[in-house]
Amino acid sequence: MFLCYETGKTKMVKMKCPICQKGKLKKTKIREEMFGIYLGTFPAEVCSECGESFTDTETTRKIEKIAKEKGIWGLGMKTKITKTGNSLAVRIPKKIATFLKLKAGEETFLHPEVNKLVMEAKVS
Repeated sequence: MFLCYETGKTKMVKMKCPICQKGKLKKTKIREEMFGIYLGTFPAEVCSECGESFTDTETTRKIEKIAKEKGIWGLGMKTKITKTGNSLAVRIPKKIATFLKLKAGEETFLHPEVNKLVMEAKVS
């Protein structure tokens, strides 16, 4: 909503998407996940063109709180690729290793996915 300076009345106007600048934002509910873990369904505005979703401050705080309660807030992080002998190695940050209950010496399965390296660990 905004105040029209010509008429002095409040008008409802569909906002353009700030990401693609093409679509209109529509109020709906979204299913929110973080790192593959379901956090809930929340009110949001979704772009009709690119599908980007936007939540208000209160909803964003709720999502953050749930993610923290589930122990997944802050799990995404950068790491360096190092060289070990003839191979390359990736260090797994302690926070992620603890969350996934990974132990040194455990076997994992690595495979490429478009622009990703996926490591499937046997999680107990």
